[in-house]
Amino acid sequence: MQPRISRRTLLGTGAATFGAGAAGLLRPRPAHAQTAVSLQLSWLHSAQFAGSYIALDRGWWFERGLEVSLLPGGPNAPVEPPVVAGSALVGISAADYTAAAVEQGAPFRILGVAMQKNPFVIASLPANPVNEPADLVGKRIGMALANTPVLQALCALNGVDIDGIEVVPTQYSAQPLLAGEVDCLLCWETDLPVAMAMQGVESLTMLMADFGYSVHSQTYIATDDSLANRRDALVALMAGEVRGWAAYREDTDAAAELTLAMHPDAGLDLETQKLQAARQVPLMFSDLTDANGFGWWTDDTVAANIETLGLLGRTVTPDLWDRSILEEVHGA
Repeated sequence: MQPRISRRTLLGTGAATFGAGAAGLLRPRPAHAQTAVSLQLSWLHSAQFAGSYIALDRGWWFERGLEVSLLPGGPNAPVEPPVVAGSALVGISAADYTAAAVEQGAPFRILGVAMQKNPFVIASLPANPVNEPADLVGKRIGMALANTPVLQALCALNGVDIDGIEVVPTQYSAQPLLAGEVDCLLCWETDLPVAMAMQGVESLTMLMADFGYSVHSQTYIATDDSLANRRDALVALMAGEVRGWAAYREDTDAAAELTLAMHPDAGLDLETQKLQAARQVPLMFSDLTDANGFGWWTDDTVAANIETLGLLGRTVTPDLWDRSILEEVHGA
């Protein structure tokens, strides 16, 4: 997430096709038959999905009887259609996109929540900071117009008059902020601020999740049919994800290095990937996951999501979230 309303449509870093010749994939394989399944990623290959790369590289899915293909996403590869069609067992989406798909009749359930905090931020420069939503009043914010509902929701949650904010349509780039054309940007914590840091530019980020914007991101979705008829495969897939992301957390630099080794043609820069990988950790892990396991959520976090989704024009019920697969993985 990788919100399609901004990053999925406006950020391009070069696609890579996953190949069997990637580094580390020559480990011994079990002799028994494997079940072939696909995991549809939400964006192009990068350290954003490095936990999955680790699970694949270390053979943890093979140990559970799965032959897993990681399918890259991108601006022309939405997550939901292959999951509905059955060509992907699981997709990595976000609660708002899943809610929209369900409204159109898609039989989805959210099985796990990789990003405990939504990655949307308001990025600004120290000389003209945005530290809280009230600071947006009188500011020019650069963003895609498609993200207007996101800004509206943030303002509604914090009692800020959106009419006091000047929205400037921009491409998904830090340049308008650096050129002084805007005072702040609506973006992801792990991309435009990282791009500025790599240029030696210090920036500030106000994480919208810290001010009530609760939309689960990098969520694992599957169909009702898969939950009913392919539970063993779902448990095996999520068990590999849990192990992969635990290893990622232990050494994000190694996770970034593996990302480049497995996807050498993706146009990725190692130092950028290392910084992105490190900045992703506090979004994905929390006291809640430490206590209950990777991907966890509670009734309270679902209620907060439902409130924010309502401000985004999406009506959902708690049964959109199904924790039964994670409970089996974590032995709850």
